[in-house]
Amino acid sequence: MADLMRERLSRMSIFPAMRGAASLPAPHAGRTLAAGLLACAAMLGPVHGACARSAHAIAQQAQAAEDQDAIIATVNGAVLTKRDVDTRGRLFALSSGLDVSDDVMQRLRPQIVRQLIDEKLRMQEMLDRHINVPIQQIADAIAGIEQRNGMPQNALRNKLAEDGVSLTTLIDQIRVQLGWTQVLRQETGERGRITAADIEQRTEALKREDGKPEYMISEIFVPVEDPRHTENELKFTETIIQELRQGAPFPVVAAQFSQGQSALDGGMMGWMQEDGLDPQVVDVARKMPDGAISNPIRVAGGYVIATIAERRTVGHQMATILSIRQAFFPFDAPLDPENATDQQKATLDAANTFSGEARSCDQVEAQNKKLGEKHPTDPGELMLNHLNPQMREILEPLPVNKASKPLVSIDGILVLMVCSREERNIAVQTPSQIADHLLNERVEQTSRQLNRDLQRRAIIDMRSKT
Repeated sequence: MADLMRERLSRMSIFPAMRGAASLPAPHAGRTLAAGLLACAAMLGPVHGACARSAHAIAQQAQAAEDQDAIIATVNGAVLTKRDVDTRGRLFALSSGLDVSDDVMQRLRPQIVRQLIDEKLRMQEMLDRHINVPIQQIADAIAGIEQRNGMPQNALRNKLAEDGVSLTTLIDQIRVQLGWTQVLRQETGERGRITAADIEQRTEALKREDGKPEYMISEIFVPVEDPRHTENELKFTETIIQELRQGAPFPVVAAQFSQGQSALDGGMMGWMQEDGLDPQVVDVARKMPDGAISNPIRVAGGYVIATIAERRTVGHQMATILSIRQAFFPFDAPLDPENATDQQKATLDAANTFSGEARSCDQVEAQNKKLGEKHPTDPGELMLNHLNPQMREILEPLPVNKASKPLVSIDGILVLMVCSREERNIAVQTPSQIADHLLNERVEQTSRQLNRDLQRRAIIDMRSKT
């Protein structure tokens, strides 16, 4: 499987700029400057100095607009501008939550350009196949990014708006990631059909691996264009590691820069056995502590940055699995703890009464429906040791069929109840999980081949340095 996850973008076809090619100016910059100068030329006397300063300001604005619209590259005729690159860099800085210095951003630029070129190739392939990504699917993906990073709903979008970065920048990136998945589904075709024999064969292989180590691993894959010259990619990888170690969320950075199919999942590869990883990654995984960020790992086709959430032995991992139900009592306005409204006080009384009277999960389910199901009644099975410390502290000692005390938040009050508690060996993969792993391997192989085909056929004209 390791070979299937590597060598993306290993030989990009980049053609030098054609003789005489030049960056195009902003279409209205010249007219704006000319209009300003003509207006000033009509003025005399004491206003002349102010007019000169105004003309200078107009000239600066026009030049700035022209610089932003400077063409960095064309990809099969589609234009990539300096504005595109700058905006993507600002998106990374904002979504990482760090104050990214100008020096760091400059080191990121070559990889950002390379990623945007790759995205344009993929978008063109999507258009050729008439693939359209519904806006709701994009919205769900953005919500997933926020959830994986512990952000409140709409926090990422609001942050972009506050800092003047168009939401379109994020939407375009996610649209390509989702649309490319559909391209690969089409391209895989019959090869994507996992049979019972395939699952049985993998099940037998897993039995032979019983007792060996397994890792919950995430990766960022940085492809190397020319194996003889890896300096730029190594510098970029080291810059990314520096930002991760300073607190940039791994899922956000992976979504921005990883060229693996796991990018949309924040780089998460799931539980991986050693024979499914590159030998170089295995060597590092055995030694590095959980939660650490690896140094650059040189593998076939590029560099890997890895982090391990946890590890287990194949076939052996006992865990406490909870099934719960929840009833949410909504407030009609955000809570001000110092000045609660009458409705909020009444809601707290109602939640306290219900908490004392509820005796079954059916009652909790009925109550949540009565309250409008603002939160899902059944959040699905929960693994106790994966819960955050606050939630674990509430649920771990809570007896089955006993309601929790009301949990007050800014938008309402939650009452929880444990319906069942089960000790389960979660290291045993279900046939469905095995089928997912097999499909992911085949999709990775398809993605690698299709990327190479698109790059080989592409006409990429680099107009200026990044």
